[in-house]
Amino acid sequence: VQLVESGGGSVQAGGSLRLSCEDTGYVDKSTCRAWFRQAPGKEREGLAAIYIESGRTYYDDSVEGRFSISRDNAKNTLYLQMNDLKPEDTAMYFCAASKAVAGVTLWEDEYKHWGQGTQVTVS
Repeated sequence: VQLVESGGGSVQAGGSLRLSCEDTGYVDKSTCRAWFRQAPGKEREGLAAIYIESGRTYYDDSVEGRFSISRDNAKNTLYLQMNDLKPEDTAMYFCAASKAVAGVTLWEDEYKHWGQGTQVTVS
């Protein structure tokens, strides 16, 4: 599994961005894809996850209502639509692929493959 993110950049507070993550290689439908972020000096945090087989999603409270995760299974591409961005959303954003799991999860230990990250800066 290889994951390649794109779509980061700089935006003013209140603006929107959409991140993409292309997923190459074999895709096990019993896995999740998720978005995490890490700001300087802070621990990595999980934002949103989607279970490929069911499409069920899960959000961290910090982004629910502002961010939306989706996946185009035909294109093997994961998205994160981010609206009403705030300066505290500034971070490096990573997509990740889990091992085979029973359902949607944001537990970081389940995620075994990571993209290189894309920077989001909100001013």
